[in-house]
Order: sequence, then C-alpha cells, then structure tokens
Amino acid sequence: METIGLLDFLTLVSAIGCGLVAGIFFAFSTSVMKALGNLPPEQGIAAMQSINVAIINPWFLTPFLGTAVTCVSMAIASLVRWDDPRAWYWLGGGVVYIVGVLLVTMIFNVPRNDALAAVAPASSKAATLWVAY
Repeated sequence: METIGLLDFLTLVSAIGCGLVAGIFFAFSTSVMKALGNLPPEQGIAAMQSINVAIINPWFLTPFLGTAVTCVSMAIASLVRWDDPRAWYWLGGGVVYIVGVLLVTMIFNVPRNDALAAVAPASSKAATLWVAY
C-alpha cells in the first residue's frame, strides 16, 4: 500500500476546505441574502449585523483561514517542485482561492459589513446603505 505524502495530504485538505467554503458562500448567496432582501430594511440590517457577529467563530474561520494557509502552502510547493506534473494545479488552485475568496472578502465584503455594522438599523442612512448592500 502506497503511503500518502505531505503534499498529497495538503491537496486533500485544501480541496475539502475549498468545498466547505464554497458551500457556505453558495448557501449564503442563494438563500440567506434572498431572505434578508425580502425583509424591511430595518429588520434586514439588524439580522445582517447579527450574522456578521455570529460568523466570527471557529466553525467558519477554521475552514476559511485554514484553507488559505493550505493554499499558500500548495502554491509555494508548486514553485519548489515545479518539475512535478501537479505543480500547475497546486499553483492555480492556491491563487484562485487566495484571490477569489480571501482577497475579495477582505477588500470588498469586510468593508461593506463594517459600514453596515456602524449604522443604526432604523436610521435613514441605514436604509440607503441597505439598498446598495
């Protein structure tokens, strides 16, 4: 029986992490945001503010940030082992996750969530912000 190497293990962990995070994003986009959009702005804002606090927990952060760590590791491994036929996949997968998930979240989503967190749900500013959200 062939033993699994560290890079094979990291590839597996990265794939599982990417799947978990994609599932969270898919469910959130296709159901939670639609449900919040059906609420009056004050209620939708209050619910989203609560969600943004509740999401900061180990059940979300472990796959979200842990997958970033494994993807960076895989990208580095691809450069170190460029002669390996899997190197392009490691590099591509790592870059797609880091750019498409981590950077997009940090650059676009977190600032929008922070702006929403800073308003009172019943204010006129909040209602305007909610429409754009």
